[in-house]
Amino acid sequence: MKTIFITGASAGLGKSTAKLFQSKGWKVIATMRRPEEEKELSQMENITLLPLDITNAEQIKETVQQAISLSDIDLVFNNAGYGLIGPVESNTKEQIRAQFETNFFGTVWVIQEFIPYFKNKRSGLFINTTSLCGLTSNPQSAIYNASKWALQGLAESMSYDLAQFGIGIKNVAPGGIKTEFTKAMQVTEDKDYADTMAKMMEGFQDGTLMEFTEPDVIAEVVYLAATDEKDQLTYPAGNDAVRIYGKRLAQGPEAFRKDLTAYLNLKSPYQSVTV
Repeated sequence: MKTIFITGASAGLGKSTAKLFQSKGWKVIATMRRPEEEKELSQMENITLLPLDITNAEQIKETVQQAISLSDIDLVFNNAGYGLIGPVESNTKEQIRAQFETNFFGTVWVIQEFIPYFKNKRSGLFINTTSLCGLTSNPQSAIYNASKWALQGLAESMSYDLAQFGIGIKNVAPGGIKTEFTKAMQVTEDKDYADTMAKMMEGFQDGTLMEFTEPDVIAEVVYLAATDEKDQLTYPAGNDAVRIYGKRLAQGPEAFRKDLTAYLNLKSPYQSVTV
């Protein structure tokens, strides 16, 4: 029986993934900040709950060692994260650092703790929840986008380093998910960007910029990435992620960016420049 270790398993995609893998016959070690409050997963066979705040490096060490002592870990699913929304100048330094502490550094610290274990085994797989916003971009979310692009680059580079030890690394990149994720977002509003924000919200509602998919559907992509044995780095997850990322690949990044600029009714700052 294989075992998956999951961060951010208290709700949304993390919880759906825990339930799916359990139903497929895996052991699940589901971590969250307050496992004592979780009532559903705690009642399920072959699911163990452990405490983990991925911004706490010492707790990461302790929880990983405890997990390894409980079971032979085959897969680490780095899922914990949240969104920071608003223009860069309106985000505080504390907000920006906290975004990276969770979305990027927390993932790095978990990976670091598991690498020696996987190297010794000469096998293992990391799957990270990135985002469509780590493959393309949206306005009003530069810091969130940056944290997810950082994970994309991290995994691509690490894929070369880990392959020689029989270790894999993959990214699942969801678009919109129907979860509590949006409630956990930190939103900094700025009246200077009111028109852009309104157009962006319109794009979320009509599906132009994002559609929202049930977390169970995204969890199926995580399971696919875990079991298909493909040498594939990136798995767009959800109809919107597949469609929008496909458009970016087809158009190229510059044409894609210009199309989005036009959709948002923004004028290029370079249009009036003459040489």
